[in-house]
Amino acid sequence: MKALVVAITLEAKEGEAEAVAEILRVLTPPTMAEPGVKLFLPYRSPVKPSLFFIFELYANEAGWKAHEATDHFRVAIEGLYSPVATRARSFVPFIRS
Repeated sequence: MKALVVAITLEAKEGEAEAVAEILRVLTPPTMAEPGVKLFLPYRSPVKPSLFFIFELYANEAGWKAHEATDHFRVAIEGLYSPVATRARSFVPFIRS
């Protein structure tokens, strides 16, 4: 089965790390409830609290596309525009045997 891994790095603007943390906290439960989502794991650096890493595992590309179509995803993305200084995203096909 071919799954999809999405790895995201976010860096909050100065003074905005708590806002980013709250958006990710709110986003996690509805995302994990989606049928195409296997894992949605936000992580905040203990060394640099303005730095966040999100590891996402989808059953397939359709699961990822369905996630991006949800209201909770759209609300989170809109909320992240202002407090985030930088964002990097990588997609990696994941083959499971």
